Amino acid sequence: MAAITGIAILGAGLFAKEAHLPALVALGGDAPPLIAVYSRSEKSARELSDAAVASGLAPAPAIYHDGDPSTDLDALLARSDIAAVVVVLPITTQPSIILKALAAGKHVLSEKPVAPTVAEGISLINTYNEKYKKNLVWRVAENFEAEPGFRAAGEAIAAGKIGKVTFFKAAVTNHIDVDNKYYKTPWRTIPDYQGGFLLDGGVHTVGALRTMLPEPLTHLSSFASLNHEYLKPHDTIHAVAKAGAHFHGIVELSFGFPTKSTPSSDAFVITGTEGWMTVNFAKLEGTGSVLRIVIKHAVKVEGKPTEEVEEVVDVPQKGVEAEFASFFDAVVGKETLALGDPLEALKDVAFIQAGLNSGGELVDLGKLVSEGK
Repeated sequence: MAAITGIAILGAGLFAKEAHLPALVALGGDAPPLIAVYSRSEKSARELSDAAVASGLAPAPAIYHDGDPSTDLDALLARSDIAAVVVVLPITTQPSIILKALAAGKHVLSEKPVAPTVAEGISLINTYNEKYKKNLVWRVAENFEAEPGFRAAGEAIAAGKIGKVTFFKAAVTNHIDVDNKYYKTPWRTIPDYQGGFLLDGGVHTVGALRTMLPEPLTHLSSFASLNHEYLKPHDTIHAVAKAGAHFHGIVELSFGFPTKSTPSSDAFVITGTEGWMTVNFAKLEGTGSVLRIVIKHAVKVEGKPTEEVEEVVDVPQKGVEAEFASFFDAVVGKETLALGDPLEALKDVAFIQAGLNSGGELVDLGKLVSEGK
């Protein structure tokens, strides 16, 4: 298969600078050249181009921005040397830009969530399947799904390290104040999409569960609330969720915690018939960020537990790098690790949407994904 001629990044926000550029640098020669960057303003596009050079990418990517037909998005998409684009734009802006890029014949990797609502996601996926899927690759960049640590945890569960899964817990709490660098992003400060940070960040937690659990989440009953007015429309969800035919769990998502420290140290706890597992992000001196997997397995003699064996595995955090590598492989037809399926990403949005609207009623997630309501 032919190599990818070049790529462009559409959007010049924090995540493009702090995650996407380092991932391209880390991939080195396995990543196609970054030929161009686009933002609505010339200033932010130039800053991203400068950041690319500072990070070690060369030559400097060309700058495209609104306001001049010779340097706007249409001009960028008209370039024949750009085969694929990475879309890192506000949640409500992304669907139209994804379709615009596909219509221009570009492969697309778009940041999560797949769309602001399930209905919009269904429409976007249907259009892609009907008009573009035959010739173009579209993937959704959900870096928790791509994270090697979450995938290793899922593989350990599938291998029976904790027996048959019986229940689980996901407790992800965050303290977001008005000085938070992500809160200061204008489209997050006054969100025009459901859930605010719960949609933007909550899909990560659901994506991680989707990656680790042996069967998909099928139903939930939940309540949502707003505890800090500046985090409107909601900042907290508590849900009881069912997965597959035989197990269930609790999902706590909050971006409105009162302090940076939280009483719960374990983000993910998955319990089985023969043991349990925790999965948490950790920072190790000299190693950087890792996902730490702790497995406790009960060794039985004559059917009775006699001792507990502990296994600890630290997996370097490389989710963005992994999702880029998978996308580039898919574009050239040699994909070995299938990541970023838009329909799977839609399931993450469905969980958040159901969590916001359940009001204690049971929601069938499969029906929501198929019908959009």
